[in-house]
Amino acid sequence: MITLNKEFNGKILDIGGGGEGVIGRLYTNQVVAIDIRQDELDEAPPGFEKILMDATHLKFSDNSFDHVTSFYSLMFMSAEDQKNAISEAARVLVNGGELHIWDCNIPSAYPEPFCVDVTVSLPNEHISTTYGVVKKDTQNTLSITNLCLKAGLVLACQNRSQNSFYLRFKKG
Repeated sequence: MITLNKEFNGKILDIGGGGEGVIGRLYTNQVVAIDIRQDELDEAPPGFEKILMDATHLKFSDNSFDHVTSFYSLMFMSAEDQKNAISEAARVLVNGGELHIWDCNIPSAYPEPFCVDVTVSLPNEHISTTYGVVKKDTQNTLSITNLCLKAGLVLACQNRSQNSFYLRFKKG
């Protein structure tokens, strides 16, 4: 179980923030959620801004956000898209801003799909869902950490549990 409490101050960009809209549910009007799929944005609950946008080509100015979050969204990207999305996230972060990543290790997702059950405890609700992908690229804590370090971010915190992980990086 992932327990999230309202801890971030300032403006938050949530990458892949459609669907369950976990970060948007918690931080409401602080959040600008982007997703590459309109149907995912339409499915997300109300209470925060939602924009159809590709995380690999963000339309925001440099140094626009205090926090960038990625809640189980990197797993849906190819390795190249992950690299570009993380680079873009670093670009739009203010100096001293933080990138927060919740995701999972994927040893194999092809030809059989990879699925992970996720339960989130928010202050006023619990969310249970399953995320699943079919892709040829694998990912793990180390591969994501390396992409963030190459983007100029500094690892500030990491927590692992079974196949899932949380990583927090700081800019400048």
